[in-house]
Amino acid sequence: MAAAGPTLLVLAAGLGSRFGSLKQSAPMGPGGQTLVDYAVFDAYRAGFARVVFVLGASFAEEFTARAVARYGTALRVDCVLQRPDDLPAAFAPPAGRHRPWGTTHAVLAARDVLDGPFGVINADDFYGRDAYGRVAAFFAGPAAASPVPGAPAHWCMVGYRLDRTLSDHGGVNRGICMQREGRLVSVEEHRDIVAEGPGRCRGLNARGERVAIAGSALASMNFWGFTPDVFEPMQRCFADFLRQHGHRDDAECYIPSVVDTLVRTGQADCRILPTDAPWFGVTYAQDTAGTARRLHELAGDGTYPHALWP
Repeated sequence: MAAAGPTLLVLAAGLGSRFGSLKQSAPMGPGGQTLVDYAVFDAYRAGFARVVFVLGASFAEEFTARAVARYGTALRVDCVLQRPDDLPAAFAPPAGRHRPWGTTHAVLAARDVLDGPFGVINADDFYGRDAYGRVAAFFAGPAAASPVPGAPAHWCMVGYRLDRTLSDHGGVNRGICMQREGRLVSVEEHRDIVAEGPGRCRGLNARGERVAIAGSALASMNFWGFTPDVFEPMQRCFADFLRQHGHRDDAECYIPSVVDTLVRTGQADCRILPTDAPWFGVTYAQDTAGTARRLHELAGDGTYPHALWP
């Protein structure tokens, strides 16, 4: 049975290689809260009724017990594993591969437990209360209604200004978006994006070329709003990806690439939900101090209570 409100799907299986530890559990708020604590709190305030965590097997048992104890009185809590061998029929991971296959693979890990609209976020990002409210409002409105057979699916994406989403301690990966009349036209994953001065950034495009990017460019921070009709075309796109890159031990399939394909081919319509909500996150261990400072400031000005959860 679908939950009364939308579900929040939290992608928390990342290995945290650049951070150097399990950043999903790192205390940063004034009461020792994690970024996941703030995400679930904001989703709950926006009307989300359930949270599903996508986890790695090495820490799933401990994380699940803590999440159920902390959030279970407010929302329904479920967890699923992202397993490297969970692949479409006829595919198998290369010998020795132990890492998951990226954010598309993470969403597909939850395909059997989601039967209603759901938002997708990263566990190590702070998106701001406004972002959750906008996604919840999208799902409550007519734009997210089930399309007639053969018509494009209706999804959404929260958009941020690129130069407000960078790290001072190294390059970041972002989906750079083009839009027309509030709808996504294309999104291209760029890697290792760094600031080059006021309003100027530079990063690697999909072809590995280092290119200039305007700081005002619209960036996807991996906050998407999907309906269950995403799973079938996403699975097809993932299979196409594996045909081309499945032999590589480091290959990862990203959500922006899949959405870009489905939008360009007319299989989906994706509404852009712009927000001025503050974004910050922890890509590198050195980001922790700045993130903690901002969380303390938000508690100090009353935006968040000092204690989010018991």
